[in-house]
Amino acid sequence: MLQTSFVRAVFGSALLALASGAALAQGDFPSRPITLVVPLPAGGTADLLCRYAAEKASAALGQQVVVENRAGGAGGRIGMEQVMRSPADGYTLLCSTQLSYSITHLVFTKAAFDPRPLEPISVLATYPLVILTRANLAVNSVPEFIAYAKANAVNYGNQGVANTGHLLGELMKIKGGFNMTPVFYRGSAPAINDLLGGSIDMVPDYLLANKGNIDAGKLKMIAVADTQRLKEYPNMPTLAETMPGVTSITWMAVSAPPGTPKPIVQKISDAIGKGFKEPDMQAKILKLEANPLGSTPDEMRKMIQESLDIWGPVVQQAKITVD
Repeated sequence: MLQTSFVRAVFGSALLALASGAALAQGDFPSRPITLVVPLPAGGTADLLCRYAAEKASAALGQQVVVENRAGGAGGRIGMEQVMRSPADGYTLLCSTQLSYSITHLVFTKAAFDPRPLEPISVLATYPLVILTRANLAVNSVPEFIAYAKANAVNYGNQGVANTGHLLGELMKIKGGFNMTPVFYRGSAPAINDLLGGSIDMVPDYLLANKGNIDAGKLKMIAVADTQRLKEYPNMPTLAETMPGVTSITWMAVSAPPGTPKPIVQKISDAIGKGFKEPDMQAKILKLEANPLGSTPDEMRKMIQESLDIWGPVVQQAKITVD
Protein backbone atom coordinates (compact mmCIF):
# COMPACT_ATOMS: atom_id res chain seq x y z
CA MET A 1 0.00 0.00 0.00
CA LEU A 2 2.83 2.37 0.93
CA GLN A 3 4.66 1.47 -2.29
CA THR A 4 1.51 2.19 -4.35
CA SER A 5 1.08 5.56 -2.69
CA PHE A 6 4.72 6.38 -3.36
CA VAL A 7 4.38 5.46 -7.06
CA ARG A 8 1.24 7.58 -7.37
CA ALA A 9 2.98 10.51 -5.73
CA VAL A 10 6.00 10.26 -8.03
CA PHE A 11 3.78 9.86 -11.12
CA GLY A 12 1.63 12.80 -10.08
CA SER A 13 4.67 14.98 -9.52
CA ALA A 14 6.00 14.07 -12.95
CA LEU A 15 2.71 14.96 -14.63
CA LEU A 16 2.60 18.25 -12.74
CA ALA A 17 6.14 19.04 -13.82
CA LEU A 18 5.32 18.27 -17.44
CA ALA A 19 2.18 20.39 -17.33
CA SER A 20 4.05 23.24 -15.65
CA GLY A 21 6.83 23.01 -18.23
CA ALA A 22 4.37 23.08 -21.11
CA ALA A 23 2.52 26.03 -19.62
CA LEU A 24 5.82 27.86 -19.08
CA ALA A 25 6.88 27.14 -22.66
CA GLN A 26 3.58 28.49 -23.98
CA GLY A 27 3.83 31.53 -21.73
CA ASP A 28 7.32 32.31 -23.03
CA PHE A 29 6.34 31.80 -26.66
CA PRO A 30 8.03 32.79 -28.87
CA SER A 31 11.57 32.52 -27.53
CA ARG A 32 13.22 32.11 -30.93
CA PRO A 33 12.52 32.95 -34.60
CA ILE A 34 9.47 31.48 -36.36
CA THR A 35 9.48 30.06 -39.89
CA LEU A 36 6.53 30.87 -42.13
CA VAL A 37 6.48 28.38 -45.01
CA VAL A 38 4.92 29.66 -48.24
CA PRO A 39 4.37 26.82 -50.77
CA LEU A 40 4.48 29.30 -53.65
CA PRO A 41 7.20 31.14 -55.59
CA ALA A 42 8.33 34.53 -54.27
CA GLY A 43 6.52 37.53 -55.73
CA GLY A 44 2.87 38.10 -56.53
CA THR A 45 -0.12 38.96 -54.37
CA ALA A 46 -0.19 35.69 -52.43
CA ASP A 47 3.47 35.84 -51.44
CA LEU A 48 3.27 39.52 -50.52
CA LEU A 49 0.32 38.92 -48.19
CA CYS A 50 2.33 36.23 -46.39
CA ARG A 51 5.26 38.62 -46.05
CA TYR A 52 2.97 41.30 -44.63
CA ALA A 53 1.74 38.77 -42.07
CA ALA A 54 5.34 37.93 -41.15
CA GLU A 55 6.15 41.62 -40.79
CA LYS A 56 3.27 42.35 -38.42
CA ALA A 57 3.68 39.13 -36.43
CA SER A 58 7.39 39.86 -35.95
CA ALA A 59 6.62 43.31 -34.56
CA ALA A 60 3.91 42.08 -32.20
CA LEU A 61 5.63 38.90 -30.96
CA GLY A 62 9.12 40.31 -30.53
CA GLN A 63 10.75 37.56 -32.60
CA GLN A 64 11.61 37.45 -36.27
CA VAL A 65 9.13 35.59 -38.49
CA VAL A 66 11.15 34.37 -41.47
CA VAL A 67 9.40 33.63 -44.77
CA GLU A 68 10.59 30.45 -46.49
CA ASN A 69 9.28 29.88 -50.01
CA ARG A 70 8.96 26.14 -50.65
CA ALA A 71 7.29 25.96 -54.03
CA GLY A 72 7.00 22.56 -55.65
CA GLY A 73 4.66 19.64 -55.94
CA ALA A 74 1.09 19.86 -57.17
CA GLY A 75 -0.90 22.34 -55.12
CA GLY A 76 2.19 23.38 -53.14
CA ARG A 77 2.37 19.96 -51.56
CA ILE A 78 6.07 20.07 -50.64
CA GLY A 79 5.73 23.11 -48.40
CA MET A 80 2.48 21.89 -46.90
CA GLU A 81 3.93 18.49 -46.02
CA GLN A 82 6.89 20.20 -44.37
CA VAL A 83 4.54 22.03 -42.01
CA MET A 84 2.37 18.96 -41.41
CA ARG A 85 5.46 17.06 -40.21
CA SER A 86 6.80 19.89 -38.03
CA PRO A 87 6.56 19.92 -34.22
CA ALA A 88 3.33 21.38 -32.90
CA ASP A 89 5.08 24.18 -31.07
CA GLY A 90 4.24 27.25 -33.16
CA TYR A 91 7.72 27.70 -34.61
CA THR A 92 6.82 26.44 -38.10
CA LEU A 93 3.71 27.85 -39.76
CA LEU A 94 2.05 27.63 -43.17
CA CYS A 95 0.77 30.50 -45.30
CA SER A 96 -1.24 29.21 -48.25
CA THR A 97 -4.37 29.64 -50.34
CA GLN A 98 -7.90 28.67 -49.43
CA LEU A 99 -7.89 25.62 -51.74
CA SER A 100 -4.93 24.18 -49.81
CA TYR A 101 -7.16 24.01 -46.76
CA SER A 102 -10.51 23.10 -48.29
CA ILE A 103 -10.22 20.68 -51.24
CA THR A 104 -6.67 19.29 -51.34
CA HIS A 105 -7.83 16.03 -49.75
CA LEU A 106 -10.37 15.59 -52.56
CA VAL A 107 -8.05 16.03 -55.54
CA PHE A 108 -5.02 13.95 -54.53
CA THR A 109 -5.81 10.41 -55.63
CA LYS A 110 -2.70 8.23 -55.67
CA ALA A 111 -1.19 9.36 -52.39
CA ALA A 112 -3.27 10.16 -49.34
CA PHE A 113 -2.70 13.77 -48.36
CA ASP A 114 -5.06 15.57 -46.04
CA PRO A 115 -4.16 19.00 -44.63
CA ARG A 116 -7.46 19.40 -42.77
CA PRO A 117 -5.90 18.70 -39.35
CA LEU A 118 -3.84 21.91 -39.65
CA GLU A 119 -4.75 24.40 -36.93
CA PRO A 120 -6.39 27.54 -38.40
CA ILE A 121 -4.79 30.81 -37.28
CA SER A 122 -5.95 33.68 -39.50
CA VAL A 123 -7.25 34.51 -42.98
CA LEU A 124 -5.16 37.46 -44.13
CA ALA A 125 -7.12 38.94 -47.04
CA THR A 126 -9.49 38.09 -49.87
CA TYR A 127 -9.25 38.93 -53.58
CA PRO A 128 -11.53 37.90 -56.46
CA LEU A 129 -10.83 36.47 -59.87
CA VAL A 130 -11.87 38.42 -62.95
CA ILE A 131 -12.89 36.96 -66.31
CA LEU A 132 -10.51 38.02 -69.09
CA THR A 133 -10.85 37.35 -72.82
CA ARG A 134 -8.56 38.01 -75.76
CA ALA A 135 -9.11 41.48 -77.16
CA ASN A 136 -10.41 40.31 -80.53
CA LEU A 137 -12.96 37.83 -79.19
CA ALA A 138 -16.41 38.90 -80.42
CA VAL A 139 -17.94 39.18 -76.93
CA ASN A 140 -18.26 41.97 -74.38
CA SER A 141 -20.24 40.33 -71.59
CA VAL A 142 -20.79 36.98 -69.90
CA PRO A 143 -24.13 36.33 -71.68
CA GLU A 144 -22.39 36.99 -75.00
CA PHE A 145 -19.52 34.70 -74.01
CA ILE A 146 -21.94 31.88 -73.13
CA ALA A 147 -23.77 32.30 -76.44
CA TYR A 148 -20.45 32.30 -78.31
CA ALA A 149 -19.25 29.18 -76.46
CA LYS A 150 -22.47 27.35 -77.33
CA ALA A 151 -21.93 28.09 -81.01
CA ASN A 152 -18.14 27.75 -81.25
CA ALA A 153 -15.25 25.67 -79.90
CA VAL A 154 -13.85 27.66 -76.96
CA ASN A 155 -10.91 27.07 -74.64
CA TYR A 156 -9.75 28.71 -71.44
CA GLY A 157 -6.35 28.96 -69.82
CA ASN A 158 -5.75 28.46 -66.13
CA GLN A 159 -2.96 28.29 -63.57
CA GLY A 160 -2.90 24.49 -63.31
CA VAL A 161 -5.06 21.49 -62.45
CA ALA A 162 -7.33 22.13 -59.45
CA ASN A 163 -6.18 25.73 -59.23
CA THR A 164 -8.59 28.64 -58.85
CA GLY A 165 -8.95 29.44 -62.54
CA HIS A 166 -9.52 25.78 -63.41
CA LEU A 167 -12.24 25.40 -60.80
CA LEU A 168 -14.00 28.61 -61.80
CA GLY A 169 -13.92 27.63 -65.48
CA GLU A 170 -15.52 24.29 -64.67
CA LEU A 171 -18.14 25.94 -62.45
CA MET A 172 -19.02 28.34 -65.28
CA LYS A 173 -19.49 25.38 -67.62
CA ILE A 174 -21.76 23.61 -65.13
CA LYS A 175 -23.90 26.66 -64.34
CA GLY A 176 -23.95 28.06 -67.87
CA GLY A 177 -24.68 24.82 -69.68
CA PHE A 178 -21.89 25.18 -72.24
CA ASN A 179 -18.56 23.52 -72.98
CA MET A 180 -15.01 24.83 -73.19
CA THR A 181 -11.67 23.07 -73.11
CA PRO A 182 -9.23 23.76 -70.25
CA VAL A 183 -5.64 24.55 -71.18
CA PHE A 184 -3.29 24.05 -68.24
CA TYR A 185 -0.29 26.25 -67.50
CA ARG A 186 2.26 26.54 -64.71
CA GLY A 187 0.94 29.75 -63.22
CA SER A 188 -0.83 32.81 -64.57
CA ALA A 189 1.97 34.48 -66.55
CA PRO A 190 2.23 31.96 -69.42
CA ALA A 191 -1.56 31.75 -69.67
CA ILE A 192 -1.86 35.52 -69.95
CA ASN A 193 0.92 35.61 -72.55
CA ASP A 194 -1.03 33.17 -74.72
CA LEU A 195 -4.24 35.15 -74.16
CA LEU A 196 -2.45 38.29 -75.34
CA GLY A 197 -1.17 36.33 -78.32
CA GLY A 198 -4.68 35.17 -79.18
CA SER A 199 -4.04 31.42 -78.97
CA ILE A 200 -6.58 30.93 -76.15
CA ASP A 201 -9.95 32.56 -75.61
CA MET A 202 -10.38 33.23 -71.91
CA VAL A 203 -8.48 33.17 -68.60
CA PRO A 204 -9.91 33.62 -65.09
CA ASP A 205 -7.15 35.52 -63.30
CA TYR A 206 -6.47 38.30 -60.79
CA LEU A 207 -6.88 42.01 -61.44
CA LEU A 208 -3.58 43.35 -60.10
CA ALA A 209 -1.27 41.76 -62.67
CA ASN A 210 -3.63 42.51 -65.56
CA LYS A 211 -4.79 46.08 -64.99
CA GLY A 212 -2.29 47.54 -67.44
CA ASN A 213 -3.39 45.26 -70.27
CA ILE A 214 -7.07 45.79 -69.46
CA ASP A 215 -6.79 49.56 -69.38
CA ALA A 216 -4.72 49.54 -72.60
CA GLY A 217 -7.36 47.46 -74.39
CA LYS A 218 -5.01 44.51 -74.89
CA LEU A 219 -7.34 42.27 -72.85
CA LYS A 220 -11.07 42.47 -72.20
CA MET A 221 -12.50 42.06 -68.71
CA ILE A 222 -16.10 40.89 -68.97
CA ALA A 223 -16.92 40.15 -65.31
CA VAL A 224 -15.60 40.10 -61.77
CA ALA A 225 -16.17 36.94 -59.71
CA ASP A 226 -16.88 38.83 -56.49
CA THR A 227 -20.07 39.29 -54.50
CA GLN A 228 -20.19 42.96 -55.50
CA ARG A 229 -18.84 45.19 -58.24
CA LEU A 230 -15.36 46.65 -57.93
CA LYS A 231 -15.16 50.31 -56.88
CA GLU A 232 -12.50 50.91 -59.51
CA TYR A 233 -14.68 49.41 -62.26
CA PRO A 234 -18.26 50.19 -61.17
CA ASN A 235 -19.71 49.40 -64.59
CA MET A 236 -18.19 45.93 -64.68
CA PRO A 237 -20.86 43.34 -63.77
CA THR A 238 -20.26 40.53 -61.35
CA LEU A 239 -20.32 36.99 -62.68
CA ALA A 240 -23.22 36.28 -60.32
CA GLU A 241 -25.39 38.84 -62.13
CA THR A 242 -25.53 36.34 -65.00
CA MET A 243 -24.88 33.12 -63.07
CA PRO A 244 -26.51 33.50 -59.63
CA GLY A 245 -24.30 32.29 -56.80
CA VAL A 246 -21.15 31.95 -58.92
CA THR A 247 -18.21 33.68 -57.25
CA SER A 248 -14.53 32.92 -56.89
CA ILE A 249 -12.89 34.79 -54.05
CA THR A 250 -9.38 33.65 -53.19
CA TRP A 251 -7.92 34.09 -49.75
CA MET A 252 -4.56 33.55 -48.11
CA ALA A 253 -4.37 32.18 -44.60
CA VAL A 254 -1.91 31.13 -41.90
CA SER A 255 -2.11 27.82 -40.03
CA ALA A 256 -0.05 25.73 -37.63
CA PRO A 257 0.82 22.01 -37.44
CA PRO A 258 -1.90 19.71 -36.05
CA GLY A 259 -2.08 19.77 -32.27
CA THR A 260 -0.45 23.17 -31.74
CA PRO A 261 -1.67 24.42 -28.32
CA LYS A 262 -4.58 26.84 -28.50
CA PRO A 263 -2.82 29.58 -26.46
CA ILE A 264 -0.01 29.66 -29.05
CA VAL A 265 -2.46 29.65 -31.96
CA GLN A 266 -4.43 32.48 -30.37
CA LYS A 267 -1.31 34.53 -29.65
CA ILE A 268 -0.21 34.37 -33.28
CA SER A 269 -3.74 35.06 -34.53
CA ASP A 270 -4.04 38.12 -32.28
CA ALA A 271 -0.69 39.44 -33.54
CA ILE A 272 -1.72 39.10 -37.20
CA GLY A 273 -5.25 40.36 -36.62
CA LYS A 274 -4.05 43.49 -34.85
CA GLY A 275 -1.44 44.20 -37.50
CA PHE A 276 -3.85 43.76 -40.40
CA LYS A 277 -6.27 46.25 -38.91
CA GLU A 278 -3.66 49.02 -38.78
CA PRO A 279 -4.30 51.76 -41.38
CA ASP A 280 -0.85 51.51 -42.98
CA MET A 281 -1.23 47.77 -43.55
CA GLN A 282 -4.77 48.10 -44.84
CA ALA A 283 -3.57 50.68 -47.37
CA LYS A 284 -0.80 48.34 -48.57
CA ILE A 285 -3.23 45.45 -48.99
CA LEU A 286 -5.78 47.56 -50.85
CA LYS A 287 -3.03 48.46 -53.35
CA LEU A 288 -2.84 44.73 -54.12
CA GLU A 289 -6.53 44.83 -55.15
CA ALA A 290 -7.25 42.74 -52.06
CA ASN A 291 -9.50 43.21 -49.03
CA PRO A 292 -7.68 43.06 -45.66
CA LEU A 293 -9.16 40.73 -43.07
CA GLY A 294 -6.97 39.29 -40.28
CA SER A 295 -9.60 36.80 -39.07
CA THR A 296 -9.85 34.73 -35.92
CA PRO A 297 -9.25 30.95 -35.96
CA ASP A 298 -12.99 30.27 -35.73
CA GLU A 299 -13.73 32.61 -38.63
CA MET A 300 -11.09 30.79 -40.68
CA ARG A 301 -12.70 27.42 -39.89
CA LYS A 302 -16.01 28.75 -41.18
CA MET A 303 -14.38 30.04 -44.38
CA ILE A 304 -12.69 26.67 -44.98
CA GLN A 305 -16.07 24.95 -44.76
CA GLU A 306 -17.67 27.50 -47.08
CA SER A 307 -14.90 26.93 -49.63
CA LEU A 308 -15.39 23.17 -49.41
CA ASP A 309 -19.15 23.58 -49.87
CA ILE A 310 -18.58 25.59 -53.08
CA TRP A 311 -15.70 23.73 -54.68
CA GLY A 312 -16.14 20.18 -53.42
CA PRO A 313 -19.12 19.49 -55.73
CA VAL A 314 -17.23 21.06 -58.67
CA VAL A 315 -14.23 18.78 -58.06
CA GLN A 316 -16.51 15.75 -57.96
CA GLN A 317 -18.76 16.68 -60.90
CA ALA A 318 -15.84 17.68 -63.15
CA LYS A 319 -13.81 14.68 -61.91
CA ILE A 320 -10.77 16.83 -61.12
CA THR A 321 -7.83 14.83 -59.79
CA VAL A 322 -4.11 15.32 -59.19
CA ASP A 323 -1.82 12.28 -59.38
